[in-house]
Amino acid sequence: MSTARKGWGGTARKRPAGPLRRAGLRLLRVLGLPVLLILGWWAYSSANPTFYLPTPGRVATAFAEVWFSARITEDVLPSVGRLLTGYALAGLLGIGLGVAIGSSRTLRAAAEPVLEFFRAVPPPVLVPLIMLLAGLDTAMKVLVIVSGCVWPVLLNTVEGVRAVDEVLDDTGRCFGLRGAARLRHLVLPAASPQIMAGLRQALSIGIILMVIGEMFASTSGLGHTVVLFQRGFAIPEMWSGIVVLGLLGFGLSVAFRAVERRILAWHLARGEERGRHA
Repeated sequence: MSTARKGWGGTARKRPAGPLRRAGLRLLRVLGLPVLLILGWWAYSSANPTFYLPTPGRVATAFAEVWFSARITEDVLPSVGRLLTGYALAGLLGIGLGVAIGSSRTLRAAAEPVLEFFRAVPPPVLVPLIMLLAGLDTAMKVLVIVSGCVWPVLLNTVEGVRAVDEVLDDTGRCFGLRGAARLRHLVLPAASPQIMAGLRQALSIGIILMVIGEMFASTSGLGHTVVLFQRGFAIPEMWSGIVVLGLLGFGLSVAFRAVERRILAWHLARGEERGRHA
């Protein structure tokens, strides 16, 4: 961002904006729309008071009372733990199978119809089946998350491995790059943009499935708590649970973006370089 002022002869001269101005503009871009949405919610709920749509002030009060308490350790942390466990298992499973399938044309041709079939099955439909197979404990909730998160990771990994540059691959073979060394120095780096795209999609799916899994026969967790408040007509408390889920998703998204920038620094730098020469 820059500002302009008149120089000698009326020529407009640009000067870089100061750090405080840049920080202020960045803060405005980040918080501008959320503040407008909250003000709109406040104005609507104040003008049309209903039992089911409390004002943001009442929700904020309920938020402080409910979530700055033992519910952090009884509901929030177990939910986050199950989410991260299921997400990590799905990531490992999806990348491992994706590398194997993507590296073999024969295996890819054989597995493609099966992958397309299971990808088309909505993960919430599998919840009753997983309940029968795994019971009602933590394993069931983790498996529900794995069942939905694995597909975007797996399919993106297959595509990323399949699209490895053949020239680079042949060059690597000429230099004796084979086996684990080829996987580490060529295949995984080349497929990493696709893999990270799959992991990004899986993160939002994981949060949804975490809530769905906890709504079925659970005694703890964010999904269970939101349903509990809804059935007890504790509406501000229910809204506060929804806010917690939104904050959790936002925090995980920010953390993922930071990790992605670090892992794909070379890819992002190449994109910026292409943009400058375009």
